[in-house]
Amino acid sequence: MQKDAADLTQDDILPENPDQVLSFWQEPKYLLLSMVFLMSFGFGVWQVLLNNFVIERANFTGVEIGILQSLREVPGFLAFTAIFVLLILREQYFALLSLAIMALGVALTGFLPFEYGLYFTTVVMSIGFHYFETINKSLTLQWLDKDEAPHFMGRALSIKAVASLSAYGIILLGMSVFHIDYQWMYLAVGGFVFIATIVLYKKFTHFAPVSVQRKHLLMRKSYWLYYFLVFLSGARRQIFVVFAGFMMVEKFGYTVRDISLLFIVNYLFNFFFAAKIGKFIGVVGERKALIFEYLGLICVFLGYAFVTHPYLAAGLYVVDHLFFALAIAVTTYFQKIADKQDIAATASVSFTINHIAAVVIPALLGILWVVSPTSVFLVGVGFAVLSLICSFNIPAHPTETNAVVWGYRKPIEIS
Repeated sequence: MQKDAADLTQDDILPENPDQVLSFWQEPKYLLLSMVFLMSFGFGVWQVLLNNFVIERANFTGVEIGILQSLREVPGFLAFTAIFVLLILREQYFALLSLAIMALGVALTGFLPFEYGLYFTTVVMSIGFHYFETINKSLTLQWLDKDEAPHFMGRALSIKAVASLSAYGIILLGMSVFHIDYQWMYLAVGGFVFIATIVLYKKFTHFAPVSVQRKHLLMRKSYWLYYFLVFLSGARRQIFVVFAGFMMVEKFGYTVRDISLLFIVNYLFNFFFAAKIGKFIGVVGERKALIFEYLGLICVFLGYAFVTHPYLAAGLYVVDHLFFALAIAVTTYFQKIADKQDIAATASVSFTINHIAAVVIPALLGILWVVSPTSVFLVGVGFAVLSLICSFNIPAHPTETNAVVWGYRKPIEIS
């Protein structure tokens, strides 16, 4: 159970204590970055190998991959349940436990190379992944000031890039040079992440909360624009995550080596530019950053719909990935309009909102894919257009009492 501020002991370190000189193991930001590295490393291997693994070993078509990806998003849809776990488990411990569960799912993936086995390991991996992302977002917004958050989130994306580059390098070396089988690659990476998570649990200080969080489900009318942006982001992102990569393998015949190289290029861009993108958001504000992102994504999805050359498709994929770094602005917009005690509960609810569409869309669009892959990406254009319209409703300087330009803004709790 988390302690209130009055119950803190000398073993607890408050993240915002300016008088203490803290070591690496006593800095909350380094715990966040370490966990982000491990999550990205494990998930990166799972994701890069997935399309080739399911096609080569389980003979998946667009229908099965759509079902698998829908099942993967079910734990995200149920992320609101995180708030109940926090009644008995401190957020820091919950994040580490989630990381260990994700690692277990990755380690088991290669041992169950058939339809229902892959559905099972995907769900296990996804439970850990989505609970971790929920709690990591909450801790980041609690432990960082509003001015520091955009740059730190950009820095976290750079750390993800380093982790993913490490993962893809290991895949290229292990599978192309040493011809390691999928089974042992998944096991080695999952096992490493699991052991490293135990090290983080043992070594890092057990940090106290900055503010006591509300531990019940709530939604606020004043956050309605944030909820809608999160919903559209979940719908739009699934088209990128599920079908853009699948197109590379099915339509253009990309191999594991090709996909790994493509992801390496993606994360090199993130490594060099993500922190700068965070600073850019801090300078121009969330409104302008999101308008720019959504205009770009409209062009990218139109490109996906009609692309016929594999190199042009790869270029679109890289640009698409880079644009998603600007989604930091949705989170920092929420941080500026939120009551700080709402952050954990709202992080849980927002992940559920993000995954309402994500649970349904992969399966439905998987069926549409069989008939017309072009139509799948035109649906993505529609989501990007709606997001663009919403971005014009973000104030130039959002605050708790100035959450939207038009519409309901009075902060009244509705549940």
